[in-house]
Amino acid sequence: MNTTSVNFIRNQPYFINMNRTYQPLTANLLAELAHLFPQTLIWEDKELLFNHSHDETENLSYLPAAVFIPKTTTELQTLVKWAAKNKIPLTTQGARTGLAGGALPVAGGIAVSMEKMNSIIAIDADNFQITVEAGLITGEINRVIKDLGLFYPAETSSKDSSFIGGNVATNAGGARAVKYGVTRDYVLNLEVILPNGELIWTGANTLKNSTGYNLTQLIAGSEGTLAIITKAVLKLVALPTHRLVLWAEFDDILEAGKAVTSVFKGGLLPAAIEFMEREAVEVGVAYLNHNPTGKKLDKTAYLLIELDGNQPEVLQKDAETLFEILQQHQVGEILYADNAQQQEELWKLRRCIGHAVKISSIYKEEDTVVPRAQLPALIVFIKNLAQQHNFKAICYGHAGDGNLHVNILRGNLSQTFWEEELPQLISVLFEYVKQLGGTISGEHGIGWVQKKYLSIVCSPAHIELLKMVKKAFDPEGILNPNKIF
Repeated sequence: MNTTSVNFIRNQPYFINMNRTYQPLTANLLAELAHLFPQTLIWEDKELLFNHSHDETENLSYLPAAVFIPKTTTELQTLVKWAAKNKIPLTTQGARTGLAGGALPVAGGIAVSMEKMNSIIAIDADNFQITVEAGLITGEINRVIKDLGLFYPAETSSKDSSFIGGNVATNAGGARAVKYGVTRDYVLNLEVILPNGELIWTGANTLKNSTGYNLTQLIAGSEGTLAIITKAVLKLVALPTHRLVLWAEFDDILEAGKAVTSVFKGGLLPAAIEFMEREAVEVGVAYLNHNPTGKKLDKTAYLLIELDGNQPEVLQKDAETLFEILQQHQVGEILYADNAQQQEELWKLRRCIGHAVKISSIYKEEDTVVPRAQLPALIVFIKNLAQQHNFKAICYGHAGDGNLHVNILRGNLSQTFWEEELPQLISVLFEYVKQLGGTISGEHGIGWVQKKYLSIVCSPAHIELLKMVKKAFDPEGILNPNKIF
């Protein structure tokens, strides 16, 4: 029996997933676990089980049979060895802010929460490095290192809630990826627990490393399917001392997209260029109950652009160049945020959009990414597709690196359309994304909900190779089963 959507039921004799048999957590096994971990294993608190049954993906929920909340690597190693011996599936969870279902315990078993492994182990300011546990909230890194003149650029919009381990597991991007790169670019070394319970460091705390296969980069982005990340050594950079933020409005989405390409052709490298269509901004303003732009929202598209550096005179000259470039693309009014409060208010508006959309309706979020110059074509295609098939899609994202988030709202759509017709239209969208030279996830991962589309962008040989890697690491398939494939 193969299954694609079923919750784990403790009293069923077995659960078969991806052609593997997983044992249930019987009363005897639970008693054994309770003896091993009297303070860290929970299986009777229904509210806690439900909280760990979902992440931020749509309205999906899969109950685990138990939740394990380790405080130490040793505790977690012991659990993994026990689970491997008893063929119990484990789903490692961070803050459960993911949008692809990567943290859903779809095979039941044990949800492993990293929330108490949240320490900063060491800061090496001379070598621009920080060592942290996987459960640390990502935003804490910059709060701690700011006074040292250091900066961790790979923050996401969920920086104040997501865990660094989850960011590494999904190779999270974020707004500043266009200039600074994504999470993977800042991971020097990882402490991980393999599916057999062995503990290894994947690399070295050095900027160069050609010693064997690069396991560090393989684990980053593997979505918890190959190993459990317990610690990370992250590269830091010098904190930029100055920044400028501009808000530009456009009547034409195509012109907004073309302006992004022109910015780079003009020799500028912004820290961030964010795209938002009007509906996205309206949802964000309604959520905040505040419009930090102070302008009537009557334009079609908006860009939020940040420049940063250490020389004010250079930044000012770049800002003047930026103004000239935007003027070539039918830009409306340009708002120049000249103090930290205004800048933070504009960023707060941009960061809240994803959450604001989520609470407004059940939705599906597609994490498309295309070569940057193809972004205008992608936006037009999406809006036309939505109009032709009478669904609502709100678009926003990281225009600087071609990463567009497409939020399709459930609204009043019928169950049949939502479950049967819409997936076919998403396939049409992804086929077009592939045609443009892009792919189906830029930073959220494949997880549980996107795996059915993987064959659109990956050949059978490619997928088979990925499966072989999974089998080499995890022959019993106990780590985050039935994800990606």
